[in-house]
Amino acid sequence: MKRALIITYYWPPAGGPGVQRWLKFVKYFREFGIEPIVYAPENPNYPLVDANFSSEIPPDIEILKQPINEPYRFARFFSKKKTKQISSGIISKKEISAIEKLMLYVRGNFFIPDARVGWVKPSVEFLSKYISENSVDVLITTGPPHSLHLIGMQLQKELNIKWIADFRDPWTTIHYHKSLRLNQSSERKHKQLEALVLKSADLITVTSPTTKKEFEMITETPIEVITNGFDVSEKIDFEMDSNFSISHIGSLLSERNPAILWKVLAEICKENTSFKNDLQLRFAGAISAEVKQSLESFQLLENCKFLGYISHSEALKMQHQSQVLLLVEINSAETRAIIPGKLFEYLAAKRPIIALGPKESDIEGIITETNSGKFFSYWDDDALKAEILQLYENFKKENLSVLSEGVEKYSRRELTKQMAYLILSLKK
Repeated sequence: MKRALIITYYWPPAGGPGVQRWLKFVKYFREFGIEPIVYAPENPNYPLVDANFSSEIPPDIEILKQPINEPYRFARFFSKKKTKQISSGIISKKEISAIEKLMLYVRGNFFIPDARVGWVKPSVEFLSKYISENSVDVLITTGPPHSLHLIGMQLQKELNIKWIADFRDPWTTIHYHKSLRLNQSSERKHKQLEALVLKSADLITVTSPTTKKEFEMITETPIEVITNGFDVSEKIDFEMDSNFSISHIGSLLSERNPAILWKVLAEICKENTSFKNDLQLRFAGAISAEVKQSLESFQLLENCKFLGYISHSEALKMQHQSQVLLLVEINSAETRAIIPGKLFEYLAAKRPIIALGPKESDIEGIITETNSGKFFSYWDDDALKAEILQLYENFKKENLSVLSEGVEKYSRRELTKQMAYLILSLKK
């Protein structure tokens, strides 16, 4: 077997989508000739925790841990709520307080590329010793946080070891990058580090075709797209919702506010009393104040159910029992490369998907390819209204379903097979 050392910040008991990609790869790697070793922080500051993920770790794999000092721990003394929001990526565009401006400025300009950069030096020292004493065939770093790629880059240089840099999200083109209040020097340093990582790695893996295109403009290093996916779950016991439920699983940040959808739903509610009585909007995850205010302005709050963060197992059940699944991405060119992990679980649930996002989004390609729903830009209000009315009509006829196809290629086992092939193909 080829031994792969995976350097990751997010690892159980972390919750949310960031942990799942490499947890699932590790879960299936041995089936495809890869022996995983995981290196993760000993005392991380995770904004979300889900203890259920721990049960999916293979019981006998080697897990290395080292302490990490994170500035978020100290920032909480000033504003615990704001610190958790910023570390989660929830950056409000309205009424930004002085302390939030300061935190964003410090985060963006004093910690480059991110707040975990202090973990780089001690990790390089620890892992250099480990690799010199143990057999390791390939290093894999996964970001964000992108500071972990600096660990891989230094170890590659010192030890002449093969290194794969995995990007779950873009770096300088990520949608919140512009919110970090970067000065010119910091912006320049981010781009320099990004280019250095992309040019130094032996192989780059990304989760979307758009990210691949963006990176190909910077480097000649081979780049492969391996999306996120869904795990084939054990049988999920559920009953379909009796009302016309439209469910969104995951956070809705300040900029991820589909006012066009709220407008269309409000219009239909005014025109159709039966629709208003049947409609239930269900939200699982963090919801920004701006989104709630928008729902209130369209008089939809009485049709809403806010569940807060729920466990992954609860989210899977919710996806299967919902009449319609909602996927929302920020209406920005910077988010065309973002394919939310929940999309693949939505595919597995085989419920109709309504997706909103920017034009030329990679989401649209997957939804169209799998015939799993409809994608709309933020200007398609007439088409969006027609689709919702059609879905509701099918619901009333007890015939609301979707005939998706080709979904199996996005299973975690199939994706692990692809990743393992790339690892095994790397020559020493």
